[in-house]
Amino acid sequence: MLLSVPLSALNRVGNSTAQHLKKLGLETVQDLLFYFPFRYDDFSQTTPINKVIAGQSVSISGTIELIQNKRSFRQKRQLTEALVSDESGTIKVIWFNQPFIAQNLKPGDLVSLAGKTAESYGQLSLVSPQYEKTSDKQLIHTQGLVPVYSLTSSITEKQLRFLIKQALPAATKIEEWLPADILKKLDLLPIAEAIKQAHFPQNLKEAQKARQRLGFDELFLRQLRSQTLKYQLQNKPAPKVPFQEILTRQFVNRLPFTLTAGQKQAAWEILQDINRNSPMSRLLEGDVGSGKTVVAAMALFNVAINKYQGALMAPTEILASQHYSSISKLLVPFNTKLALLTGSQAEANFELPKKKDERRQKIINEAEIIIGTQALIQNYNIPRLALVIVDEQHRFGVRQRHKLQQSGELWPHFLSMTATPIPRSLALAIYGDLNLSLIKELPKNRKSIITKIISEDNRQQAYDFILQKINLSQQAFIICPLVDESDKLGVKSATSEYKHLKNEIFPQLNIGLIHGRLKSAEKEKIMKEFTEGKINILVATAVVEVGVNVPNASVMLIEGAERFGLAQLHQFRGRVGRGDQQSYCLLLASNDQQNPKTALRLQALSKYNDGLSLAKMDLKLRGAGDLYGLVQSGFPELKIASLFDHELIKKAQTAAAEIINRDPDLSKYPLIKKRLLTNKDNEAHLE
Repeated sequence: MLLSVPLSALNRVGNSTAQHLKKLGLETVQDLLFYFPFRYDDFSQTTPINKVIAGQSVSISGTIELIQNKRSFRQKRQLTEALVSDESGTIKVIWFNQPFIAQNLKPGDLVSLAGKTAESYGQLSLVSPQYEKTSDKQLIHTQGLVPVYSLTSSITEKQLRFLIKQALPAATKIEEWLPADILKKLDLLPIAEAIKQAHFPQNLKEAQKARQRLGFDELFLRQLRSQTLKYQLQNKPAPKVPFQEILTRQFVNRLPFTLTAGQKQAAWEILQDINRNSPMSRLLEGDVGSGKTVVAAMALFNVAINKYQGALMAPTEILASQHYSSISKLLVPFNTKLALLTGSQAEANFELPKKKDERRQKIINEAEIIIGTQALIQNYNIPRLALVIVDEQHRFGVRQRHKLQQSGELWPHFLSMTATPIPRSLALAIYGDLNLSLIKELPKNRKSIITKIISEDNRQQAYDFILQKINLSQQAFIICPLVDESDKLGVKSATSEYKHLKNEIFPQLNIGLIHGRLKSAEKEKIMKEFTEGKINILVATAVVEVGVNVPNASVMLIEGAERFGLAQLHQFRGRVGRGDQQSYCLLLASNDQQNPKTALRLQALSKYNDGLSLAKMDLKLRGAGDLYGLVQSGFPELKIASLFDHELIKKAQTAAAEIINRDPDLSKYPLIKKRLLTNKDNEAHLE
């Protein structure tokens, strides 16, 4: 059997089944072989019938004593009932709406059954089990480790296992693309053997060995991309930005606060990197409120002193404006030329012409530090660009970031910043070409934010608490999942909540509303009024998730908290707790949220204040694509490898680095090169 054979050529695959398989992305035998189970049902032990307990998943073997179809009186559906016995006893078996089973199985047939038991009126039964005749050569549905696959509603597990079993002999045609020395050194299975064992392992050890090989393949391909980029960057000329010690000390001494040890260490690593002729590629990770902006400002200041230009790109105009405001204040004593450039704004701390195009061009030519949004990569060529800083990097597409980095005549240094804490193994897997700087601690005198889960029944108490804090001259955020009302979703919208609060709950207060659909000038005006204390309560959507810094805000109420991920909730919470007063985050969850994962998320947020613990929990519950938006940034979810397997990720990185350093063009590794070029799931990560 050839790998290219269409699935319609397989036994029991008609046109309709072929179309349903196509919805799963399965069109050829090769597609089928690389469609791996996400778990296994363990039926390795056969249970005697007299030992069966209600609520268990069991595998039993016995003889069909009686089988018949009948119609359920109450629900008007067809039942197939059977009695199956072994040496120890007899059990009733029930299937729903599958009358054909009574044609397939006859009294006297020896069968193997696997499924869940239930008890009704004191009688045990096996409900809707998988079944096989024990006369079959190999039992793949009811005994041993039984693979379980992701399906569409029109394809059954039994169908898919049957087809994969047919296709399995073709695994020997799959080319082994990993070098023999890597296989031997890392004790990895050959690819054909790994595929067979992944689908139908004899035991857990075989399944683990198979998944280790297949997971390594996924990670290794991504690391090859990263290491290739890293190698290419090392050989590109970058502007050397000498460390200006005297002026930098003056900058630090004039700060209205003392730098933490983490800030000092991160700043020193960055300043050392940009003082080299090869481009820096670094990820600065720090929890919400850890002070990454001042570290970025220090690096940008050194670039400006050395007569180069630095650019800081933020995902939203609100965040860009906040960065411009805060960095401008830090650099006032040094007369550094700063500018803000977004889709709607072009302003600077030096004189600009009145015409829009001329203003923007003067900023590009003369500003020493340019802060903006995606506008920075729209048809601008920044002539002396030496440092690119991207804040909340996972919110930009790979090509957008790369375009900014290539916008000047030089190849600039690159710093990526994120307030979404990334477990080290995940950072290694996704950003293998970036060096990592961590700011672990928060500034001194910051009080931990008290987080409480509030039920709908206690809503009024939450409102009373907010009013109490406002009477103490503090401010509050109220976050809503949607801009406008949705009948289908049944959750609070920012616009309706704004009207409700303004007219009925807090008519005596100044209430503001901000969301992504407002024009930039409106958003800027509202944020300015809130920052200046003119607005008591700001009703908002996720537009304020990152970068908003209002020290006087002490309460964050999140409506429909169950609709947000942990990382996002933690970002919202980080909008308060930036002043000296005790701050609070109130999670208002819907009464009908009974999802165990949702409960775990909200409980974790009330228990942990550090983002890393929350990121690890969110990663387990939701996956990397949901957590970091990686699907949008060229990094689809891994199918086999675990993002928690730091050891395997490290092995993949080391192996990839050794090969690229030895043979950057992969001319001696044609099979690796071929696999790299044909792997559709493996886009380059171009930071």
